[in-house]
Amino acid sequence: MTAPETRAVIAALTARGAEVRFVGGCVRDAAIGRPVTDIDIATHDLPETVIALLEAAHLKVVPTGIKHGTVTAVVKGHPFEITTLRRDVETFGRHARVEFTDDWAADAARRDFTMNAMFLGVDGRLHDPFGGLADLEAGRVRFVGDARQRIKEDVLRLLRFFRFHARYGRGAPDPDGLAACRELAPLLPTLSAERVRDETLKLLGAAAPADVLRLMAREGILAHYLPEARSFDRLASLTALPPEQSAPDRLRRLAGVLDVDGAGARAIGTRLRLSNVEIKRLGAVFEHLPGFALPSDGPAQRRLLYALGAGLFGDLVLLAWAGARVGTSADDAAFARALDDAASWQRPSLPVKGPDVIAAGVKRGPRVGQLLKRVEDWWIEGDFRATRAEALAHLRALAGDKPAKKPSRRKKPK
Repeated sequence: MTAPETRAVIAALTARGAEVRFVGGCVRDAAIGRPVTDIDIATHDLPETVIALLEAAHLKVVPTGIKHGTVTAVVKGHPFEITTLRRDVETFGRHARVEFTDDWAADAARRDFTMNAMFLGVDGRLHDPFGGLADLEAGRVRFVGDARQRIKEDVLRLLRFFRFHARYGRGAPDPDGLAACRELAPLLPTLSAERVRDETLKLLGAAAPADVLRLMAREGILAHYLPEARSFDRLASLTALPPEQSAPDRLRRLAGVLDVDGAGARAIGTRLRLSNVEIKRLGAVFEHLPGFALPSDGPAQRRLLYALGAGLFGDLVLLAWAGARVGTSADDAAFARALDDAASWQRPSLPVKGPDVIAAGVKRGPRVGQLLKRVEDWWIEGDFRATRAEALAHLRALAGDKPAKKPSRRKKPK
């Protein structure tokens, strides 16, 4: 917030004497010493004035949301979202009809949580009309004003309540907010799948999401959009694994909390509008996870790595490790060793290809692929050690086998 790029934007916006303030997440995170990422700025100037001021300072301007008073300045690749103060005239889900204002309190009153309704002046003075700092320091996520009204304005705020509690909350959640979420949970199916997906994955990115998801299940929230989330103990174990072994991966954490088979996992991926790659990954995890066990030795592990790929193998090892830790003692060293070996593993390439089969005298057709598969099985069984010369010799020996004769079509004598 004091970087040269930020100062350049502030200087441009205040060139004609306007008051501007930092707002939202950057104020919230700065107040408790967390790293600041996105920087949002509020001003009473109208969007066209904001654009003129930025252009006069030769800063790049992107009209990201003119209708709602938002433009984005970009300085050395860093975006700064600048929004004119506004009040809601009418709200309908994600969108609202707004009118611009110069009333800072009115702008704060339309925000979701008290900790997000704080402003910070460029002079360092904190403006906190709803006690957001006290709530933040107490680990209390509290809606601005009436919780039910805030949620009815935008149902996504219901999920945000739990996501913010996972990230900033301590102890029991705010009772008024929790009661409103419980009452209005039947509205969740009205949200778009993309918004639900994004909020769910953000929640899973919290340091310890399992307790919050368990709370959501107990309060009847998950039943309305993700009833398959039941493996809370496994998710808790997964997030507690050594960070050097288990870097946060939101899709893997989603797999960790689900109780489904492969088809069910793919159905959830489709329902949440995950990408095709993500749906395939989620489905593959649950196709192989039941009964998965660490390979008994090095060759067995290399065979499995070759068959599954290092990514899927890593997912399965981590989820199996997390599952083994639930209620029992897991061989942590063995799981960690499997992951270390997989991290350094490089997938080998079969030393022979299709042209080698043809060069061995085999005509083009299905038999080419069949012979390659037989060579590959032999090569895998030998722990991938065969040289190209050895693989060629084996291929030629196989190619020399004459295929079985087809049954005669001559008629049998009467």
